[in-house]
Order: sequence, then structure tokens, then C-alpha cells
Amino acid sequence: MKPRPLTDRETRTVRIAGIGLAIYLALFGGFRVWKFFDTKRSDYRQLEVEAQNLRRQIQPYEDKVLVVKKLMDEFHLDPAKLKKETVVSDASAAIQQAAKAGGLQLGPIRESPARGAGKTLATVQLESSGQVPAVLTFLASLNSIGFPVVVESVQFTADNSRPGQVKLNLTISILDFDQQKEVPHA
Repeated sequence: MKPRPLTDRETRTVRIAGIGLAIYLALFGGFRVWKFFDTKRSDYRQLEVEAQNLRRQIQPYEDKVLVVKKLMDEFHLDPAKLKKETVVSDASAAIQQAAKAGGLQLGPIRESPARGAGKTLATVQLESSGQVPAVLTFLASLNSIGFPVVVESVQFTADNSRPGQVKLNLTISILDFDQQKEVPHA
């Protein structure tokens, strides 16, 4: 049996129904697609706001990081590499090495533990002798030995046994890097 051909009215009805169905599906599907992209856009905006808030929170620390990095580079100091158990002996060895590298002749060296519960781990008393430029070079190099040290006292005396030479008595405090706090700016 052969199917009967559709009349013009039936063809028109099928076309209108097809167009109506296509419009319905396009609107329904378009609404779903629009809703999907709107949700994604909303999520993106929320993420962008969170990123800006995080950026604002981090901003004050970026300047501090740059200052600390500059100080670490300038003083050759890396607190992460310092070990509290060996910092006194390592600092004392670095001080002695700087003195020898500067051409100073070392005398007695005394290490003593810090007095009280301060910000100092130990005190090193160093006696040496050498020419004035070598002494001054040594003193200038103390800020770059890689350890937190402070020169407490310096005493120069003429070395009468050798002309052109001075004796140097130096007291250096080795700071406890864990106790160092940021000084508030007034």
C-alpha cells in the first residue's frame, strides 16, 4: 500500500508545527544556554572580586618583602639557613675568617653566653692587631658576614712594638634572630 500524499493544508500545518516546535526548542534551549553562561559569568565576577580582595590583603606585605629581601642581599643574611644550635660558633668562625681575610693578626678570642633573657645569644671579645686600613676594612665587613651581629665596643691602641700598627679590642654581640621583632614606626 502506497501512502497517500499530503494535501496543501496538511503540509502547511506540518510546516507551522515544525516551525513552532523549532522556535520552542530554540527558546527553551537558548534560555538554558543563556542561564548557563550567566551562571559562569557570575562565578567569574565573584572570583574576580575575591582575587582583588586577596591582592589588597597582600599589598602591604609586598613592600615588607622587598625591604627584607634588600636587607638579606645587603647583609648576606638568610634567617632560614641559620640554626640556633650552631649560630654562635658559625658567627664566631665567620668573624675570625673576616679578620684573617682583612690581614689582621688574631689574638685571644673569648665567647661568653648572653646575660639574662635578652635578644642576644652570646658575646664575642676579640683582640687583634694590624694596619689601620685592614682594621677599618674588617670593621666595615662585619655587616656582611651573614650573621646578625652588633658591634658593642671598639677600642684602638697603638702597637708600640710594631710601627704603623694598631691593636683592636672588639666586643661583638650575636643576636638571637628568633627574638628580633619589627620595631613599630612612630
